[in-house]
Amino acid sequence: MASKEHFNFAELEQWLNENRVTEIECLVPDLTGVARGKILPRQKFTEDRGMRLPEAIVGMGVTGEFPEEGPYYDVINPTDRDMHLRPDPATVRIVPWATDPTAQVIHDCYDRDGKLVPFAPRSVLRRVCDLFAAEGWDPVVAPELEFYLVARNTDPDMPLKPPVGRSGRSETSRQAYSIDAVNEFDPLFEDVYDYCEKMELNVDTLIHEIGAGQMEINFFHAHPLGLADEVFFFKRTVREAALRHDMYATFMAKPIAGEPGSAMHVHQSLVSKLTGKNIFSNEDGTASKEFYWYIGGLQKYIPAAMALFAPYVNSYRRLSRNTAAPINIQWGTDNRTVGIRSPVASPAARRIENRVIGADANPYCALAATLACGYLGIKNKIEPTHECKGDAYLGDYQLPRSLVEALELLRNEKDLAEVLGKDFITVYTEVKEIEHAEFMKVISPWEREHLLLHV
Repeated sequence: MASKEHFNFAELEQWLNENRVTEIECLVPDLTGVARGKILPRQKFTEDRGMRLPEAIVGMGVTGEFPEEGPYYDVINPTDRDMHLRPDPATVRIVPWATDPTAQVIHDCYDRDGKLVPFAPRSVLRRVCDLFAAEGWDPVVAPELEFYLVARNTDPDMPLKPPVGRSGRSETSRQAYSIDAVNEFDPLFEDVYDYCEKMELNVDTLIHEIGAGQMEINFFHAHPLGLADEVFFFKRTVREAALRHDMYATFMAKPIAGEPGSAMHVHQSLVSKLTGKNIFSNEDGTASKEFYWYIGGLQKYIPAAMALFAPYVNSYRRLSRNTAAPINIQWGTDNRTVGIRSPVASPAARRIENRVIGADANPYCALAATLACGYLGIKNKIEPTHECKGDAYLGDYQLPRSLVEALELLRNEKDLAEVLGKDFITVYTEVKEIEHAEFMKVISPWEREHLLLHV
């Protein structure tokens, strides 16, 4: 049978038969990255090969709210019309924790005329990948995804705490790269790796990160759309495995005060379809002009793309000085204090790492945005600044400090809107505005502690 990358519907049916699947989870990633959709009996899935959902389902906020008026409804019809969903056979995976044989398949969203819904996250990433294909380039990415394991917490007013491991104790100190600290959660990670193997997710290295209970999983490099799907599946998988071990897995950018935030660092390079070689390197092994232009594009457009890399109010708590997260758009070789890093690598593996993106970012939107920045850099031949060879934390902040500031920059950046799609930018920014409005209704403990009796 062909690899899943080139699955057609006949091969999909054969795969479902071989795995004796009786139910299908028909999934659509929304703007948050939440899996929306329906669960269908196998027979109905086979007969219909698709389903319908209201188009606003992929255009709502993390609270489940929709804008009540404004430009949002210039894009999304107020009559609440349907999207027509088509399964992508290449995305079929078993659901390893299901009692009955169940498959999960990601669907693409189309309108009644057969065109991709422009504000669906998967559509946006397809759009950007098509721009690279038109230039004869294959983008290659490799995400590094950080997350925290935390003790089960059912009261949102209570701070999160590290979970109890096999020793019966919680972590209280920094355990970066500690093998024993990872082994504290062996039963959980055995399940995670078992689930990933059954789902054929190409996860690579697992390490313990700096924070108490903070982990990182690395993915093998591949095409952006397939890897965004894998990150989407992986988040579901880790959350499910953690629940089965009486703890939570969270991809919040800054879940615990005083601990480092969680990122999704994305390594990226471009391969020529004609030669099969990395276009970031010249024949003599030196860095190419495209390599520098790509960095220049990231430097110019990352500030405007921050609402896609740091999509929530909480995201900006991570991006502060000396917290293992960048504060600016400096670039450097083998320098982890910068926002744009070039790891030491052979000419064939020369790549650029965007260290700005948070773990809370929608993987489809984040990959689309970082690729868009680099694409614009090459197309417009944008030269980067001089390489930073020292501590970038000694420099000034160059990134927006809040979601409100980031949304304003995104709205006003015409070049990104052309690449990502104006309709997507409209829907995305309007949804984020209502999320921020919801947040502003909440009075925090800090306000009660310091303002109640002193102002």
